[in-house]
Amino acid sequence: MSGGPRIVVGALTWNIFHGLDKPPDPSLMTWRARLLRVTETNATHAHVNRPLLAEFTAALARCRWDVALLQEAPPRWLAALARGTGARGAASALTARNLGAPLRGWLADRNPHLMDAWEGGSNQLLVRAPWRIIETRRLTLTRRPERRRMLWACLRGPHGARLAVANVHLTAHDSAKSGREALLAAEHAVAWARDDPLLFGGDLNAPDTYEKLCGRFDFIPQPDPKTIQYVFGRRLEVIGPPTELGPEARELPAPSGRRLRLSDHPIIAARFDHRRD
Repeated sequence: MSGGPRIVVGALTWNIFHGLDKPPDPSLMTWRARLLRVTETNATHAHVNRPLLAEFTAALARCRWDVALLQEAPPRWLAALARGTGARGAASALTARNLGAPLRGWLADRNPHLMDAWEGGSNQLLVRAPWRIIETRRLTLTRRPERRRMLWACLRGPHGARLAVANVHLTAHDSAKSGREALLAAEHAVAWARDDPLLFGGDLNAPDTYEKLCGRFDFIPQPDPKTIQYVFGRRLEVIGPPTELGPEARELPAPSGRRLRLSDHPIIAARFDHRRD
Protein backbone atom coordinates (compact mmCIF):
# COMPACT_ATOMS: atom_id res chain seq x y z
CA MET A 1 0.00 0.00 0.00
CA SER A 2 1.10 3.57 -0.57
CA GLY A 3 -0.15 7.09 -0.86
CA GLY A 4 -1.02 8.04 2.73
CA PRO A 5 0.43 8.74 6.15
CA ARG A 6 2.28 5.84 7.68
CA ILE A 7 0.28 4.18 10.44
CA VAL A 8 2.09 1.41 12.29
CA VAL A 9 -0.14 -1.19 13.95
CA GLY A 10 1.33 -3.36 16.69
CA ALA A 11 -0.52 -6.65 17.11
CA LEU A 12 -0.18 -9.21 19.90
CA THR A 13 -1.81 -12.60 20.33
CA TRP A 14 -1.66 -14.68 23.49
CA ASN A 15 -3.54 -17.69 24.82
CA ILE A 16 -3.63 -16.80 28.51
CA PHE A 17 -4.44 -20.34 29.70
CA HIS A 18 -7.51 -19.41 31.79
CA GLY A 19 -5.38 -17.04 33.85
CA LEU A 20 -3.10 -19.76 35.21
CA ASP A 21 0.66 -20.01 35.61
CA LYS A 22 2.76 -22.82 34.12
CA PRO A 23 6.31 -23.20 35.48
CA PRO A 24 8.98 -24.65 33.18
CA ASP A 25 9.54 -27.41 35.75
CA PRO A 26 6.46 -29.68 35.58
CA SER A 27 7.34 -31.29 38.91
CA LEU A 28 6.08 -28.12 40.61
CA MET A 29 2.54 -28.87 39.37
CA THR A 30 1.70 -31.08 42.34
CA TRP A 31 -1.61 -32.33 43.69
CA ARG A 32 -0.67 -30.63 46.95
CA ALA A 33 -0.61 -27.29 45.12
CA ARG A 34 -3.82 -28.11 43.30
CA LEU A 35 -5.84 -29.24 46.30
CA LEU A 36 -4.30 -27.32 49.20
CA ARG A 37 -3.12 -24.23 47.27
CA VAL A 38 0.44 -24.66 48.55
CA THR A 39 3.10 -22.65 46.67
CA GLU A 40 5.75 -24.94 45.19
CA THR A 41 9.26 -23.70 44.35
CA ASN A 42 12.55 -24.83 42.89
CA ALA A 43 15.77 -22.88 42.50
CA THR A 44 14.40 -20.49 39.86
CA HIS A 45 10.59 -20.62 39.65
CA ALA A 46 7.46 -20.80 41.76
CA HIS A 47 4.07 -22.33 41.06
CA VAL A 48 1.10 -20.70 42.77
CA ASN A 49 -2.60 -21.51 42.93
CA ARG A 50 -4.30 -18.13 43.30
CA PRO A 51 -5.97 -15.58 41.03
CA LEU A 52 -3.41 -13.92 38.75
CA LEU A 53 -5.41 -11.11 37.18
CA ALA A 54 -2.95 -8.48 38.43
CA GLU A 55 0.02 -10.44 37.05
CA PHE A 56 -1.50 -11.00 33.61
CA THR A 57 -2.52 -7.35 33.49
CA ALA A 58 1.03 -6.28 34.33
CA ALA A 59 2.53 -8.56 31.66
CA LEU A 60 0.16 -7.23 29.00
CA ALA A 61 0.58 -3.62 30.12
CA ARG A 62 4.33 -3.67 29.61
CA CYS A 63 4.11 -5.12 26.09
CA ARG A 64 4.04 -2.90 23.02
CA TRP A 65 0.77 -3.27 21.10
CA ASP A 66 -2.18 -1.42 19.66
CA VAL A 67 -4.38 -4.49 19.30
CA ALA A 68 -4.21 -7.52 21.63
CA LEU A 69 -5.94 -10.80 20.75
CA LEU A 70 -6.44 -13.05 23.79
CA GLN A 71 -7.73 -16.62 23.94
CA GLU A 72 -8.80 -18.81 26.88
CA ALA A 73 -9.46 -15.59 28.78
CA PRO A 74 -11.66 -15.65 31.89
CA PRO A 75 -14.77 -13.76 30.74
CA ARG A 76 -15.05 -11.77 33.98
CA TRP A 77 -11.55 -10.32 33.44
CA LEU A 78 -12.40 -8.23 30.36
CA ALA A 79 -13.12 -4.87 32.01
CA ALA A 80 -10.21 -5.14 34.45
CA LEU A 81 -7.74 -6.08 31.72
CA ALA A 82 -8.88 -3.14 29.63
CA ARG A 83 -8.47 -0.69 32.51
CA GLY A 84 -5.14 -2.08 33.65
CA THR A 85 -3.53 -2.12 30.21
CA GLY A 86 -4.73 1.29 29.12
CA ALA A 87 -7.04 -0.10 26.45
CA ARG A 88 -9.53 2.30 24.92
CA GLY A 89 -11.91 -0.45 23.90
CA ALA A 90 -12.57 -4.11 24.60
CA ALA A 91 -14.81 -6.88 23.31
CA SER A 92 -15.28 -10.60 23.90
CA ALA A 93 -16.90 -13.71 22.47
CA LEU A 94 -17.85 -16.43 24.95
CA THR A 95 -16.58 -19.87 23.98
CA ALA A 96 -16.98 -23.07 26.02
CA ARG A 97 -18.13 -23.99 29.54
CA ASN A 98 -19.92 -20.76 30.41
CA LEU A 99 -23.19 -22.19 31.72
CA GLY A 100 -23.49 -21.08 35.33
CA ALA A 101 -20.73 -18.52 34.87
CA PRO A 102 -21.17 -16.72 38.23
CA LEU A 103 -20.68 -19.94 40.18
CA ARG A 104 -17.80 -21.06 37.98
CA GLY A 105 -16.09 -17.71 38.43
CA TRP A 106 -16.61 -17.80 42.20
CA LEU A 107 -15.03 -21.26 42.40
CA ALA A 108 -12.16 -20.32 40.08
CA ASP A 109 -11.30 -17.30 42.21
CA ARG A 110 -10.93 -19.64 45.20
CA ASN A 111 -9.02 -22.46 43.51
CA PRO A 112 -7.98 -21.58 39.95
CA HIS A 113 -5.98 -24.71 39.15
CA LEU A 114 -8.64 -27.08 40.45
CA MET A 115 -11.23 -25.45 38.19
CA ASP A 116 -8.78 -25.19 35.28
CA ALA A 117 -10.61 -24.89 31.93
CA TRP A 118 -13.97 -25.55 33.62
CA GLU A 119 -13.87 -21.96 34.78
CA GLY A 120 -15.20 -20.96 31.32
CA GLY A 121 -13.49 -19.19 28.45
CA SER A 122 -13.67 -16.41 25.91
CA ASN A 123 -11.80 -14.78 23.08
CA GLN A 124 -11.08 -11.17 23.96
CA LEU A 125 -9.89 -8.11 22.07
CA LEU A 126 -8.19 -5.11 23.66
CA VAL A 127 -7.59 -1.95 21.64
CA ARG A 128 -5.42 1.01 22.61
CA ALA A 129 -5.73 4.59 21.39
CA PRO A 130 -5.62 6.02 18.78
CA TRP A 131 -7.72 3.06 17.65
CA ARG A 132 -11.28 2.44 18.83
CA ILE A 133 -13.88 -0.25 18.21
CA ILE A 134 -16.82 0.87 16.09
CA GLU A 135 -18.44 -2.52 15.35
CA THR A 136 -18.27 -6.11 16.60
CA ARG A 137 -19.57 -9.40 15.22
CA ARG A 138 -19.36 -12.99 16.40
CA LEU A 139 -19.47 -16.26 14.48
CA THR A 140 -19.85 -19.78 15.89
CA LEU A 141 -17.46 -22.03 13.99
CA THR A 142 -18.30 -25.34 15.66
CA ARG A 143 -20.12 -26.68 18.71
CA ARG A 144 -18.31 -30.04 19.01
CA PRO A 145 -16.27 -31.23 20.81
CA GLU A 146 -16.63 -27.75 22.34
CA ARG A 147 -17.84 -24.42 21.07
CA ARG A 148 -15.35 -22.38 19.04
CA ARG A 149 -16.20 -18.82 18.01
CA MET A 150 -14.65 -15.98 16.08
CA LEU A 151 -14.65 -12.47 17.52
CA TRP A 152 -14.56 -9.89 14.72
CA ALA A 153 -14.31 -6.13 15.11
CA CYS A 154 -13.98 -3.07 12.94
CA LEU A 155 -11.70 -0.35 14.30
CA ARG A 156 -11.27 3.29 13.40
CA GLY A 157 -7.93 4.98 13.90
CA PRO A 158 -5.87 8.01 12.97
CA HIS A 159 -6.81 9.99 9.85
CA GLY A 160 -10.03 7.99 9.60
CA ALA A 161 -8.18 4.72 8.94
CA ARG A 162 -10.22 1.54 9.30
CA LEU A 163 -8.94 -1.86 10.36
CA ALA A 164 -10.77 -5.16 10.78
CA VAL A 165 -9.58 -7.69 13.38
CA ALA A 166 -10.56 -11.35 13.72
CA ASN A 167 -9.62 -13.38 16.80
CA VAL A 168 -10.05 -17.17 16.89
CA HIS A 169 -9.15 -20.17 19.02
CA LEU A 170 -9.64 -23.25 16.86
CA THR A 171 -10.04 -26.91 17.79
CA ALA A 172 -6.83 -28.47 19.10
CA HIS A 173 -5.36 -31.90 18.26
CA ASP A 174 -7.43 -32.24 15.05
CA SER A 175 -5.73 -30.40 12.20
CA ALA A 176 -8.41 -31.28 9.65
CA LYS A 177 -11.19 -29.88 11.84
CA SER A 178 -9.25 -26.79 12.85
CA GLY A 179 -8.43 -26.26 9.17
CA ARG A 180 -12.10 -26.24 8.23
CA GLU A 181 -12.79 -23.81 11.05
CA ALA A 182 -9.93 -21.57 9.90
CA LEU A 183 -11.25 -21.38 6.34
CA LEU A 184 -14.79 -20.67 7.51
CA ALA A 185 -13.57 -17.94 9.86
CA ALA A 186 -11.34 -16.39 7.20
CA GLU A 187 -14.12 -16.39 4.62
CA HIS A 188 -16.43 -14.44 6.93
CA ALA A 189 -13.69 -12.16 8.28
CA VAL A 190 -12.67 -11.12 4.76
CA ALA A 191 -16.26 -10.68 3.60
CA TRP A 192 -17.13 -8.53 6.60
CA ALA A 193 -13.93 -6.46 6.21
CA ARG A 194 -14.68 -5.82 2.52
CA ASP A 195 -11.89 -3.49 1.33
CA ASP A 196 -10.58 -2.68 4.81
CA PRO A 197 -7.22 -4.07 5.93
CA LEU A 198 -7.54 -7.11 8.17
CA LEU A 199 -5.66 -8.75 11.03
CA PHE A 200 -6.58 -12.43 11.38
CA GLY A 201 -5.04 -14.38 14.20
CA GLY A 202 -5.15 -16.20 17.49
CA ASP A 203 -4.52 -19.76 18.59
CA LEU A 204 -5.03 -21.38 15.19
CA ASN A 205 -4.00 -25.05 15.62
CA ALA A 206 -4.28 -25.36 11.82
CA PRO A 207 -0.77 -25.77 10.33
CA ASP A 208 -1.98 -27.85 7.39
CA THR A 209 -4.18 -24.97 6.23
CA TYR A 210 -1.72 -22.05 6.23
CA GLU A 211 -0.92 -22.37 2.53
CA LYS A 212 -4.63 -22.32 1.65
CA LEU A 213 -5.25 -19.31 3.88
CA CYS A 214 -2.46 -17.36 2.23
CA GLY A 215 -3.34 -18.40 -1.31
CA ARG A 216 -7.09 -17.98 -1.06
CA PHE A 217 -7.28 -14.84 1.09
CA ASP A 218 -3.95 -13.09 0.39
CA PHE A 219 -2.86 -13.43 4.02
CA ILE A 220 0.77 -12.54 4.80
CA PRO A 221 3.31 -13.57 5.86
CA GLN A 222 3.05 -17.34 5.52
CA PRO A 223 4.17 -18.99 8.79
CA ASP A 224 6.40 -21.93 9.48
CA PRO A 225 4.29 -25.13 9.38
CA LYS A 226 5.00 -25.79 13.06
CA THR A 227 3.46 -22.48 14.12
CA ILE A 228 0.27 -22.68 16.18
CA GLN A 229 -0.28 -19.08 17.35
CA TYR A 230 -0.07 -16.41 14.68
CA VAL A 231 -1.33 -13.11 13.28
CA PHE A 232 -1.85 -12.74 9.52
CA GLY A 233 -2.22 -9.43 7.74
CA ARG A 234 -4.31 -8.69 4.66
CA ARG A 235 -3.95 -5.44 2.72
CA LEU A 236 -1.19 -4.55 5.15
CA GLU A 237 2.59 -4.36 4.81
CA VAL A 238 4.67 -6.44 7.22
CA ILE A 239 7.16 -4.40 9.24
CA GLY A 240 7.93 -6.98 11.90
CA PRO A 241 6.76 -10.53 11.15
CA PRO A 242 4.92 -12.44 13.88
CA THR A 243 7.58 -13.45 16.40
CA GLU A 244 7.47 -15.50 19.57
CA LEU A 245 8.68 -13.42 22.50
CA GLY A 246 11.02 -15.05 24.98
CA PRO A 247 9.75 -16.52 28.27
CA GLU A 248 10.84 -13.37 30.11
CA ALA A 249 7.97 -11.49 28.43
CA ARG A 250 5.49 -13.48 30.53
CA GLU A 251 7.51 -13.87 33.73
CA LEU A 252 7.15 -11.76 36.86
CA PRO A 253 8.78 -11.78 40.30
CA ALA A 254 7.47 -14.47 42.65
CA PRO A 255 8.07 -15.20 46.38
CA SER A 256 11.62 -15.71 47.67
CA GLY A 257 13.25 -14.29 44.56
CA ARG A 258 11.81 -16.87 42.20
CA ARG A 259 10.04 -16.19 38.88
CA LEU A 260 6.38 -16.76 38.05
CA ARG A 261 5.76 -17.86 34.46
CA LEU A 262 2.30 -17.05 33.17
CA SER A 263 0.36 -19.32 30.78
CA ASP A 264 1.51 -22.38 28.86
CA HIS A 265 1.64 -20.37 25.62
CA PRO A 266 4.16 -17.76 24.48
CA ILE A 267 3.27 -14.22 23.46
CA ILE A 268 3.36 -13.56 19.71
CA ALA A 269 3.97 -9.99 18.52
CA ALA A 270 3.95 -8.45 15.05
CA ARG A 271 3.98 -5.00 13.44
CA PHE A 272 2.19 -3.95 10.27
CA ASP A 273 2.11 -0.80 8.15
CA HIS A 274 -1.41 0.45 7.47
CA ARG A 275 -1.50 3.01 4.66
CA ARG A 276 -4.56 4.67 3.31
CA ASP A 277 -5.15 4.22 -0.43
